[in-house]
Amino acid sequence: MLWIKALHIVFVVSWFAGLFYLPRIFVNVAMEENATSRMRLYIMAHKLYRFMTILSVPAIGFGIWLWAGYGIGRGPGNGWLHAKLFIVALILGYHHACGSLLKKLMAGTCTRSHTWFRWFNEVPVVLLLLAVILVVVKPF
Repeated sequence: MLWIKALHIVFVVSWFAGLFYLPRIFVNVAMEENATSRMRLYIMAHKLYRFMTILSVPAIGFGIWLWAGYGIGRGPGNGWLHAKLFIVALILGYHHACGSLLKKLMAGTCTRSHTWFRWFNEVPVVLLLLAVILVVVKPF
C-alpha cells in the first residue's frame, strides 16, 4: 500500500505543478502585446496542459486504487473522504476550466484581464490546502 500511496502523492504533486504554472502563463499572455511572444506562450501552455492531463490520470487512478483496493476512507467516521472527493471534483473542474480558457486565449476570444488571471491562479492553492487538511487532519 505504501508504494501506491507514494505514487499517488508523486503524481498529484506533478499535476499540481502544472495547475500552479499554467494560469501564470495565462497572466503573461494577457499582458503580452508582442504576437511572436504570445505565440510562444500559447505553445508552452498547450504542451503543459497536455502533459498535466496525462499526469492527472495516474494521480486519480492511484487514489481510486487506495480507496477500492485498500479500503482507505471506508466505514464510519470517514466523512473527510467524501469532502476530499468533492475537492477532487472541483480540481478536475478547474483543470477543465484551464483547458477551456486556453482554447479561448488561442482563438483570441478571451477578454479576461491579467488581474483576473492572477486571482484565478490562486484557486489551486486553496483546493490543495483543503485536500491536504482533509487527508492529514481527518476532521470528520
